[in-house]
Amino acid sequence: MNIQSDPWLRAIILADMNAFFASIEQLDHPEWRSRPVVVTNGRQGTCIITCSYEARAWGIKTGMRLKEACQLCPDLIQAASRPQRYAGISSAIMAALGAITPDIEVFSVDEAFLDVTQCQKLWGPPEVIAQQVKKIIYEASGLYCSVGLSGDKTTAKYAAKLDKPDGLVVIPPWQAQTRLRQVPVTELCGIGPGIGRFLAARGVYVCGDMQQLPVSELGKRFGNVGRRVWYMCQGRDPSPVKANIAAPKSVGHGKVVPPATTDKEVLLTYLLHMSEKVACRMRRHQLLASQFFIGLRSNSGWLGGKQKLAEPTQDSQAIMVLCRQVIKSDWQGEGIFQVQVTALNPTGLNQQLSLFGSGHDNRDRLNQVVDHVNERFGEFSLMPGRLINRSKMPNVISPAWRPSGHRKTI
Repeated sequence: MNIQSDPWLRAIILADMNAFFASIEQLDHPEWRSRPVVVTNGRQGTCIITCSYEARAWGIKTGMRLKEACQLCPDLIQAASRPQRYAGISSAIMAALGAITPDIEVFSVDEAFLDVTQCQKLWGPPEVIAQQVKKIIYEASGLYCSVGLSGDKTTAKYAAKLDKPDGLVVIPPWQAQTRLRQVPVTELCGIGPGIGRFLAARGVYVCGDMQQLPVSELGKRFGNVGRRVWYMCQGRDPSPVKANIAAPKSVGHGKVVPPATTDKEVLLTYLLHMSEKVACRMRRHQLLASQFFIGLRSNSGWLGGKQKLAEPTQDSQAIMVLCRQVIKSDWQGEGIFQVQVTALNPTGLNQQLSLFGSGHDNRDRLNQVVDHVNERFGEFSLMPGRLINRSKMPNVISPAWRPSGHRKTI
């Protein structure tokens, strides 16, 4: 590797785990190594959460139905997801990376940005630090990763996907604009179909075309996001590595129900299940909310919408009042496929209390006892009687799960 002797003015690393959940299953089941493995949400799951590289060689992809995947590869191995195990390894990896730098942005359950600009005197050139990152991750987890190194976050993320599953790609900042010149703009993280169509309508298909478009045009249409896109395409993404995680803008849970469910009692059971999970998370992180999204997905779209309580709450009983209102006013008996309960714009418990008090001291004490028991003996060891008939499908990790702060939940 050709190493630049002078320190980089800015050095950003993106560490990306490879087929993370499937790789953990292969790690824990040595007999599955070098074999096609897919992970589903429990043994009953019919949709593939992720798959090993051996499975991908057969044309199997995330989001594919298990039945279709088995037709492509009859020897496919189905592994039931184990969220606690994945969360534990993710947390161990992120903690280990702290030995390199405190400037870490945990981007998702299996990705992290590291700003190593200030570490060059301590650890050496960025290329050497990138090798050290790979070593630390392997020592912490027994898993390989792909690493991208450049002078900005977007280029580093693009570099990380160029040599999977165990690569290290370096795009020095002084080469970034040239290296990105022929890359389609939609291959860069953060440029979705909407912005892609906007750019294509103005003759911008690859990053090199961006120079002919004034930054003001993107700024006028998309604001700061548009201005950032203009710099991203030229290898000059100004976005910093954000070590601090912002407070959540929502806390939600949803679940797929049996297809075309028309049984009111079944829907109420699922809504109570989601309300309990949302309320428990809010209490764990000392949050309150007065506005909630209560949704029922039918063939024609989502029924329900934003609902508001007179006082902020973190109690499932209060949330269920809203759920029953939606069932009564928005549902006409049509088949339902999914339910969703989300607390919107939650705030901390240190906000000013209501002048007249909540009057729910008994509920608060009951919730504290239930939370304590469930934390010690397992989720839903204590629960409302209706939830005996809840879905037995296990929890899953959201793609945006972070092993710290408010997002340390499964």
